Amino acid sequence: MANTYELIVIGSGPAGQKAAIQAAKLGKRVAIIDRANCVGGMCIHQGAIPSKTLREAILYFTGFYHRHTYGVQRRRDLTLQDLLGRCAQVVENEASVIIAQLDRNRVDMIEGQASFADAHTVKVSTANQPRLLTADYIIIATGTLPARPASIPFEDGVIIDANGLDTFTKLPRSLIVIGAGVIGTEYTSILALLGIEVTLIDQKPYLLDFVDQEIAEALSYHMRDVGVILHFNEEVVSVSKTPNGKVRATLKSGKKLSADALLYTAGRHGATAMLGLEGLGIQHDERGRIPVNEHFQTTLPHIYAVGDVIGFPSLASTSMEQGRRAACHAFGRPTYHRPNLLPYGIFTVPEISMVGQNEKQLSKDGVPYEIGVARYREIARGQILGDKVGMLKLLFHQESRQLLGVHAIGQGATELIHIGQTALAFNGTLDFFIENTFNYPTLAECYRVAALDGYNKVVMDE
Repeated sequence: MANTYELIVIGSGPAGQKAAIQAAKLGKRVAIIDRANCVGGMCIHQGAIPSKTLREAILYFTGFYHRHTYGVQRRRDLTLQDLLGRCAQVVENEASVIIAQLDRNRVDMIEGQASFADAHTVKVSTANQPRLLTADYIIIATGTLPARPASIPFEDGVIIDANGLDTFTKLPRSLIVIGAGVIGTEYTSILALLGIEVTLIDQKPYLLDFVDQEIAEALSYHMRDVGVILHFNEEVVSVSKTPNGKVRATLKSGKKLSADALLYTAGRHGATAMLGLEGLGIQHDERGRIPVNEHFQTTLPHIYAVGDVIGFPSLASTSMEQGRRAACHAFGRPTYHRPNLLPYGIFTVPEISMVGQNEKQLSKDGVPYEIGVARYREIARGQILGDKVGMLKLLFHQESRQLLGVHAIGQGATELIHIGQTALAFNGTLDFFIENTFNYPTLAECYRVAALDGYNKVVMDE
């Protein structure tokens, strides 16, 4: 195998995969480097895929949404092995799909730890003799790792980070979660469905400050409704084990909270420590994240960085697009991109999704907007699904009725959002939804109901 390439990609997660495949489809010679048994990156092995599979398995086994309709009871014999077994199946299948895609596109998959020997040379360390690979362009797509502060006494199966759920030997009866970001909030809402007493702690005054406030409040209400204990505006000053084997979190306010286990999800760090970036003059912040320009170039124009390693929004979907665009830019292929139309999906229970602007942004920009709302309980499909929490919210210009943002919570929200995304892309107005016909009964009907609700408000004001 030759050691000279037109593109080397470091990391085979969503961003790295799409960068490598895009370059290969442009006829370039491409290698992608990752450690053994890590094809697919954190997303496949510890991130999005296992966590979302875990979510679906728990919803299935508990019959959560239909518990009041059919009297479905939680399986009392449900074990962690039942849940992780299903996750392992999906992870194995997804990894196989990725390997097949890379192979089909003639991308060389190279196992080992990558580091820079110089600006165009990557050293791949393996159990055998190290290899040196050179390339015209290099894309860093190494992702992130959970933050592990020295003050937290991590211990498998007791005090864990977001990658450590599989170290539990059994499901804990009680759990403290530190950090109410996306990962912490997702795991909190999911694990609470198993009857685990979950306590969520965060320094911020409310959940997910980048989410529409009404949607975030609805999620908070629902989490409390299933037994989650929320502690906002609280800082954890110490974590320790008690003599009886419990975990204790001491808060700055003086509160002491105890549980069987603790999950620490407050922050992630770019996986850049082993790359040797300092020798190239490529800077990163205190959390290992690499700054880039609008084309995802680092301070060395032929070296790009994409995905979670560059920071927010740190979503698999956005990472894929970043990888594709970086490869296109490197080889002079123009792309069309509208970053304001990137959808966000948060797989809590109930799930949340959004695209476009929110009320806070519109108010700050002085845009006269109005709101149209449809609630699942008003929609036949919502009744069939047993979802009484769900809601679709449309933000639109008061005068032109142009759609400005879409926000959703409830079953299927992450799928439902794409109708709004398409309408936003074509500068659609409320009139499209009012005049359009949707299948019945479906959740898509929410768009027409919400549009009519909004239209009635502006007509009344005229």
